[in-house]
Amino acid sequence: MTSSWAGASTGGAKSHLVVIDMQRAFRQPGEWHIPRYDEAARTIARLAASGLEPIITRFVPDPAEDGSWSSYYDRWQSMRLDPADPIWHIELPDVEDRGSIDLPTFSKWGQELAERIPVGDEMILTGVATDCCILATALGAADAGRYVTVVEDACAGQSEAAHDQALNLMELLSPMVRVVKSESLLN
Repeated sequence: MTSSWAGASTGGAKSHLVVIDMQRAFRQPGEWHIPRYDEAARTIARLAASGLEPIITRFVPDPAEDGSWSSYYDRWQSMRLDPADPIWHIELPDVEDRGSIDLPTFSKWGQELAERIPVGDEMILTGVATDCCILATALGAADAGRYVTVVEDACAGQSEAAHDQALNLMELLSPMVRVVKSESLLN
């Protein structure tokens, strides 16, 4: 798919669908449950079916828990689980999982995504949680000069208020980051 971003460099810019952390840990009831997970998953499936091949990421804890991560997991004891635990598996019905980029950080922006999304191309950002990993990834990608499109109905936050607050923050980064509804990409 050619980029729909008016500001994307030249005519050859491509769009890349990035799916952040659609995992059992955030779908099932529990401390990290994301209420609109299934709604976001359905929208992601529609985007993938439109011809956008998904790049899927997973949050996988680092057992070393370096620095402040130890305090973080002290707060979330129930999530102090082995990286191989099924809770970290991708749960994204109707989207083929061709492997994932696994990182122990909120932001999934890094060398692996940078190599797959060249400067000038558009990163279409979807997944969970809007108020954590989506926000962190958008900031990292914008800092690296990438065009970021956050699809508000293909993302979900810890709460509706947190989701909306994160979207409002990201809109402040225009024209580097834009927030759209999926219909604008599917039409």
